Amino acid sequence: MAAPQLEWSRCVPGSEFDCATAKVPLDYNDPGGRTIELAVVKRKATDPGRRIGTLFFNPGGPGGPGTVQMPQNYESFPREVRERFDIVSWDPRGIGNSTAVDCFGSPEEAADWNASHAAGFPVGEEERAAFIAAYKDLSRRCEQRAPELLRHVSTADTARDLDQLRRAVGDRQLTYRGISYGTMLGATYANMFPDKVRAMVLDSNWDPQAWTNHASAAAPRLPSFLRMGSDRSAAATLDQFLTLCGSTTAARCAFSAGSPKATREKFDQLMQRLREQPVGTWTYAGTVADVVNSLYVVHPGWTELAGRLQDLWQGRVAQSSPFPPAPPVPDPNPYLGEEQGAAVLCGDSPNPREPGVYHVLEEAAAARAGDAGRFWTWAAEGCSTWPTVAADRYRGPWDRPTAHPVLVIGTRYDPSTPYSASQAMAEELADARLLTLDGHGHTALLNPSSCVQAHVSRYLIDGTLPPLGTTCRQDTPPFPAPKPSGGVATGGGGTAGTVS
Repeated sequence: MAAPQLEWSRCVPGSEFDCATAKVPLDYNDPGGRTIELAVVKRKATDPGRRIGTLFFNPGGPGGPGTVQMPQNYESFPREVRERFDIVSWDPRGIGNSTAVDCFGSPEEAADWNASHAAGFPVGEEERAAFIAAYKDLSRRCEQRAPELLRHVSTADTARDLDQLRRAVGDRQLTYRGISYGTMLGATYANMFPDKVRAMVLDSNWDPQAWTNHASAAAPRLPSFLRMGSDRSAAATLDQFLTLCGSTTAARCAFSAGSPKATREKFDQLMQRLREQPVGTWTYAGTVADVVNSLYVVHPGWTELAGRLQDLWQGRVAQSSPFPPAPPVPDPNPYLGEEQGAAVLCGDSPNPREPGVYHVLEEAAAARAGDAGRFWTWAAEGCSTWPTVAADRYRGPWDRPTAHPVLVIGTRYDPSTPYSASQAMAEELADARLLTLDGHGHTALLNPSSCVQAHVSRYLIDGTLPPLGTTCRQDTPPFPAPKPSGGVATGGGGTAGTVS
């Protein structure tokens, strides 16, 4: 099969990013059949004379549009990596600006569906019935509108697309960084194309055995995210947030009640109050979802979250965090309906097929992980009635020897992908080194550590792995003390001020 032709042009006038479209087979078992389109974006190496090749980036999800998220996060890549590599990303098949799964006839239909069920997760019998009915309806719509595409959006299909993109840019082997779900894509590629791995950074990992339910034919007892331990990891990260918030002043963490214990009690009281009486549109479940998602990026996420919780505590309607600025690409706001991520998750990863069991599972998860357990249980309920299983699922083995070793990064307190999953990934792969980030948040890419960045740069540029057992810290801890500025603090002789 010939590699796709990439005809690069400026994404928009004046942009530093180039865009192209790749055509790939819908079904790799029928390469002469229907083709689909992949939207691709590139930022050229800033030191072209020392360029090594192309670094491919997947932003996770499943459902993350690389054409939007790579330009948004480009500056987070280490400077040396930006100098030496073209950085390329793409919207995976089924997602965003590529040939996308869209189960609605219009934006209005999609908005009506979104309004038909509770935000976050359902609370009470009536909301549970409506939530289950909404996802049944979504499954029915998807089966009617995109049955063929739904069968061919698996991680294995996307790994084949990635290999085609590697060939299209002329690289003999793949250099790759994947975050979150992007680690599953990387691990799948590494085992489908082991001789093609030049360097691979897997940051905030999913446990491949948990994702595939150990490739068992038996019905799974737990949904995907509970198998991975996302609920317990989110609970531990939330506990860190409340402990660190309570250990500082309200000037640094608006929600502080003066001590860790008092701050945890304040949070529990707030959740109980919201169960009984929402503040505007801020329900208990919607607030829990906001809390979990706001723990992903420590700066400015944790400080902003503390402010929103304090607003709710005082009975004020909290303002959601603003969206990041749109990057200079043709469509920075593509349709990203829930069905796009669900098509990958539900097609690839087994989940209980009885909608009625999710409430029982939720109560068990809440017993071990509190509010976060409820959130992560219902995150996969849509899979209980999903109409298709992927035609081409990769379910292992995970230990095929790769041409070069893989670098695995795990963060101790991560609200989505537990540190234990990164340990599991490092053990499952044939030749991998674990680098530990002793910090908070989801992905080392978005929660900067100059120590991690130095190791990532060395590894991507010349293949040097960190020493066994290496641990790094984040550059800035949560709720940092104000830095002295001016005056006496810098020997200026006046009065020291502070900056946050």
